[in-house]
Formats: sequence, C-alpha cells, structure tokens
Amino acid sequence: MKKLVILLFTVGLFTSSVFAAKPPKVIFFDVNETLLDLNAMRSSVTDALGGRDDLMALWFSTMLHHSLVDNTTDRFHTFGEIGVASLMMVARANDVALTQDQAKKAIVTPLRSLPAHPDVKAGLTALKKAGYRLISLTNSSNQGVQTQFENAGLIEFFDDRYSVEDIKRYKPDLRTYEWALKKAGVAPHEAMLVAAHGWDIAGAKAAGLQATFIKRQGKVLYPLALEPDYQIDTLPELVELLD
Repeated sequence: MKKLVILLFTVGLFTSSVFAAKPPKVIFFDVNETLLDLNAMRSSVTDALGGRDDLMALWFSTMLHHSLVDNTTDRFHTFGEIGVASLMMVARANDVALTQDQAKKAIVTPLRSLPAHPDVKAGLTALKKAGYRLISLTNSSNQGVQTQFENAGLIEFFDDRYSVEDIKRYKPDLRTYEWALKKAGVAPHEAMLVAAHGWDIAGAKAAGLQATFIKRQGKVLYPLALEPDYQIDTLPELVELLD
C-alpha cells in the first residue's frame, strides 16, 4: 500500500508540473515600466521636486503604496489622482514647494505620453504572430491606458485592455486577477502575467497564474513571494521560451 501511495503521489507531481508548463491561452501585460518607459517622465517629476532626481523612485513607490491604502479602506481614486497626491506628499516631506496644479502638470500629461521600451514592439509582434491572445491589465484608468497605447503605437497589438478602474481594486489584490480571468474566460493555469514589478508577479502567482518577470532597470523580485515561471531581459525572449 505504501508503494502505491508513493507512486500515485509521484505521478501526481509529474502531471501537475507538465500541466503548469503548458503555454498560456491568454497573456496579460502590466503597462507602466513593463511596456512603457517611465524614465521618460523623470525630467518632469524631477523638475517638480526642485531638481531632486533621487526622489523619482520614492514618488512611484509612494503612489503604489497609497493605491493599496485605497484597497484596504474600500475607497477608490484614479491612478492619476493618487500620483498627484503622492507627489505632493513627497514634496512636502522634503521641503519642496509644490502646488497641486504643478504636480498634475508634472504627472498626468507625461504619464500618458510614455514611449514603449525598445524591445516591446518586436516582442508583441512575435507573440501575436504565434497566436497568443494579448490583454493589458493595468492600474491606470481606461482612458489613460487607451491614450498611452495610442501615443506609444501599441493599440494594434492588444485584443483587449482591462483596467482596475472597472473593479476598483488595485493590483496585487487577488480579486483583480480573478476578475480579469473571469472576464477573459480562462482558468488561472491558462493565463500568464508579464510584469516588471515583483509585487505584481507575487499577486499573479498567488492567484494561480503563470508569470514572467521582465527585468527592467532597477526592478527586482520580492524574495518572499512565489517565484515566476520565467525571467527575461527582453520581451522577444518570451516567444522562444513558450515555443
């Protein structure tokens, strides 16, 4: 009996491993920093913060932090609104004089005009050619991501665009990934998230999705989270891995 149990357990592990390794039917993409280069707005944010280039990362992490505050307190503001509020907070904490209008000007227009990373169009083209269904899943608003994709020339690559604005729960809330899966009509193991953020990878893996971490400059994985299925330096590498 013991031998039988061990055999069944081993076969179960093998089957599960093969099952999880199957190419996804849907590939979800994070947008900011994953597809679009946030460094392009570094100058506008730096200027708003009195020339403090070192505060750029603090502003972005403050924005992410307070999106989760909205999740926890059952409130919702657009990513742009949280971005402006966070810039005001960083400015105040560092004794930089900044008005709300100045903060908005430094963020909203530049955020919607970010260029795609150099590898993105080639990678998306190859994935589309291979037959994958591509959907963006972003913390940006519906109008915001549409404008971003139009300005970056990415509209044609995506079958659909999902925004947390519709569920009012920012990633990495597990309910957001579950909502996206239901909307796309796929099971967790049939979907993959591609993201440059460790927190996004952590959320996707916890929700049962496959995940690929793209190593954009300065981005690292959260070491206490479930590991991604793949790690890549450029998007075209994903096509080869899934082939």
